[in-house]
Amino acid sequence: MLDLKYIKINLELVKKSMEKRKAKIDFSLLLNNDDKRKALLLEIEDLRHKRNVVSDDIAKMKKSGKDANPHIEQMREVSETIKNLDKELSTTKEAIYNFLISLPNIPHEDVPVGKDDTENRLEKTHGEPKKFDFKIKPHWEIGENLGILDFTRAAKLTGARFPLYFGNGARLERALINFMLDTHTSEHGYTETLPPFIVNKTTMTGTGQLPKFEEDLFKLEGWDYYLIPTSEVPMTNIYANEIIDESQLPCKFTAYTPCFRSEAGSYGRDTKGLIRQHQFNKVELVKLTTPETSFDELESLLSHAEKILQLLELPYRVVTLCTGDLGFSATKTFDIEVWMPGQDDGGLYREISSCSNCLDFQARRASIRFRRKGIKKPEFVHTLNGSGLAVGRTFAAILENYQLADGSVIIPDVLVPYMGGLKVINHDA
Repeated sequence: MLDLKYIKINLELVKKSMEKRKAKIDFSLLLNNDDKRKALLLEIEDLRHKRNVVSDDIAKMKKSGKDANPHIEQMREVSETIKNLDKELSTTKEAIYNFLISLPNIPHEDVPVGKDDTENRLEKTHGEPKKFDFKIKPHWEIGENLGILDFTRAAKLTGARFPLYFGNGARLERALINFMLDTHTSEHGYTETLPPFIVNKTTMTGTGQLPKFEEDLFKLEGWDYYLIPTSEVPMTNIYANEIIDESQLPCKFTAYTPCFRSEAGSYGRDTKGLIRQHQFNKVELVKLTTPETSFDELESLLSHAEKILQLLELPYRVVTLCTGDLGFSATKTFDIEVWMPGQDDGGLYREISSCSNCLDFQARRASIRFRRKGIKKPEFVHTLNGSGLAVGRTFAAILENYQLADGSVIIPDVLVPYMGGLKVINHDA
């Protein structure tokens, strides 16, 4: 959430930032309500002062035996007016709050201006796509032919966009989760967590999923609870409404969780395979930092996510998202896109991680603050998050990049210990 005072001081900058995001916003609604709020506060303060003065007069009149009833009746009317003005003030404050939480974050000055993902900026590529001397297949065909993936029976159990893993498929998914968590905790210094998979409305609002993206969420009927779309939501909110000592920063959390998304608006897109599912597994990375270190921490977070792909020896590239593709809460985002040779009749890069710096945008919504040594007034932390990685998409990338002509799949060397020494998934697995 943006600070109201900041918006008023930097109104033209904020307006231009929203225009870069292609967001049409009428700031007069906010400014008019803020003027109304200030006028109401002054009126209420004047009436309360008047009531206090007259109340003292009434006490004196009663003490001296004079008739105070006219003054008492007058104060009843004043009190009723104050009560009505308080209600109007509350409504006005709520309108201001609702306006503020609907505003996206301001893009960092380094973010390229663009309309959509076609205008993202390429930063680097890593690894060379493998050359195949046979007709390659997409991962859903490979997995179904090996008997380790079954989308038809998954649809029978639930519906479209749900996976069902068997045998070494399930084992490979679990191996990836353990490998990612081990790498991030042992080598990158993250604290592993196992957060709830269900959170309340306040928690969803804190990270920016609500109110804007409610249609993308799964809500539990009869409860003020939602299934998490990513473990960024519970992990970022661990210290909501708390003040952290500066010595604890940066806080670095990682978690494996299933994630649940309705994929509203994605009708007809990626209907086959593991790319766009209602339920999928992900290992997430979250950081809470001081403001002056957050962009350095973004670079290190990106490197931690990249490391997983490097160890798996999967080709990938890194792009900076343009303003039209930037997420609601982020000021800057790097996407890591893994090479998928079996898709789109020739291969393409697909997003496997988004690494974002949200500055104090989420911290302000969730009231996550820290206190510096020797300074009484607390400050908002900066929050960062990134996939480390999306497990199902990593699974798919392995199947496509490590496939053999006979339909079997080689296990990347770094995963062999997690697979009990298994080096190849064969047809008879």
